[in-house]
Amino acid sequence: MPVLTTDAESETGIPKSLSNEPPSETMEEIEHTCPQPRLTLTAPAPFADEISCQCQAPHEKLTIAQARLGTPVDRPVRVYADGIFDLFHSGHARALMQAKTLFPNSYLLVGVCSDDLTHKFKGFTVMNEAERYEALRHCRYVDEVIRDAPWTLTPEFLEKHKIDFVAHDDIPYSSAGSDDVYKHIKEAGMFVPTQRTEGISTSDIITRIVRDYDVYARRNLQRGYTAKELNVSFINEKKYRFQNQVDKMKEKVKNVEERSKEFVNRVEEKSHDLIQKWEEKSREFIGNFLELFGPDGAWKQMFQERSSRMLQALSPKQSPVKKEGFLSETPKVSERPHRVGVPRPRAPRGHHFSVRCHVLYPGP
Repeated sequence: MPVLTTDAESETGIPKSLSNEPPSETMEEIEHTCPQPRLTLTAPAPFADEISCQCQAPHEKLTIAQARLGTPVDRPVRVYADGIFDLFHSGHARALMQAKTLFPNSYLLVGVCSDDLTHKFKGFTVMNEAERYEALRHCRYVDEVIRDAPWTLTPEFLEKHKIDFVAHDDIPYSSAGSDDVYKHIKEAGMFVPTQRTEGISTSDIITRIVRDYDVYARRNLQRGYTAKELNVSFINEKKYRFQNQVDKMKEKVKNVEERSKEFVNRVEEKSHDLIQKWEEKSREFIGNFLELFGPDGAWKQMFQERSSRMLQALSPKQSPVKKEGFLSETPKVSERPHRVGVPRPRAPRGHHFSVRCHVLYPGP
């Protein structure tokens, strides 16, 4: 949206074009040419000295309420956040995310202090300034990185980068002889607080490393770093290497124990399966045995049938004889009639079979 500018101001400091009095001088329309927020994340955020804001249109002072309503509509709200950002972690990223999402249309500038300022006012860093700059460039919430940012914000710095608001946590930051380096920003109504992430900070990470120094020294020795690179003495180097060997032996013993447990568990599982299968086969065998040899089994029925057949074969029925044209049974020898006084003929010994056969099967 074009902005009307004049050379003179009203007594209240408001440009005449925005006061109730009609403007007395000619006005020139100037459009805002401020950089827009990044829409794609295919490249890292640029540095401020590569893409500085050259907009000639005046940046009217905004209130937080106006910015949250989306004012102005013709340019983004320029929000500034600064810090050391050593060992860039999730707490840093969350703070920048809050600063980026303070207003509907925000352009986030992040200032990173140099090594000289940081070592002077705060202390030694793990990462150097170039590494810290690059870490910020690859954060998705950052639109622009300002290298060698000042420790205390000056009006000239705010004007140069056309900063509307400064985002930081609300805890007073005492440094460089001041109880709170953001005090003048808060008094000017340009400060917007963000929330710290509990449980994570650069100091916490360094404390963990210092607390477990031996562990990390042994780890890096095992990964191929030399004792000189780690600034470890000869005695400590030997001690760490010996501890690494002990840990390896413990790990081997632990692996053997785990494998033994796995083997025992497998044997138990297989034995359980075998016992279950054996029980099933036993039930099946007992059932089949009872079907064959039980009180009403098939074997008993078959034996009875065969016994009856053998009895029939060994004791056949008597042969029939002719009597008055009909078949009748042959009378027994004792029942045959004989003449009185005539002895019965007796078959000689050894001829019972032939006589019986003759009697049973007489000739024609």
